[in-house]
Amino acid sequence: MISPTLRLANPSDAYALAEMHVAAWQVAFRGLLPDDFLDGLTVAARAERWQQILTDSSRQTWVACEADRIVGFISIGISRDDDALPQQTGEIYGLYVHPDKWRLGIGAVLMTQALHALQLLGYTEATLWVLRGNWRARDFYKASGFVPDGAAKVDTNAAGISFDEVRYRRHLG
Repeated sequence: MISPTLRLANPSDAYALAEMHVAAWQVAFRGLLPDDFLDGLTVAARAERWQQILTDSSRQTWVACEADRIVGFISIGISRDDDALPQQTGEIYGLYVHPDKWRLGIGAVLMTQALHALQLLGYTEATLWVLRGNWRARDFYKASGFVPDGAAKVDTNAAGISFDEVRYRRHLG
């Protein structure tokens, strides 16, 4: 296990986050999402989205760094689900680690930070959505104390790609 430095991300991190995020998607979702979609992901487009995310005061994004390189992130905030109690339920919007840093404990360090941050924000439970077929992630979330709560959805993005997801939940405290 390694001990990365954790800090809150800022808008100047957008490009580095995008590079890491695209690399993680292209490996993690191979076989779960169409190859042409994954191969067409661009750092420039993702960096644009990260600029928007990092100026949104309603969410926090924590980055794990080794030296000056971002090797992972976790993004949190209020639950976006219609059935959530807003004062009670926080959400983990995304957790990704660069593929060359998988299984080194970075995800666990980021998860610990996020759960602590959600508690400090006053939430008593956390939820997250994961692709139904992403067993690597589902096993990680289970090891982190999350369990499927029975909710499921299929979202379709602008490119027409369907994301079949299940929701996981855990109590904080």
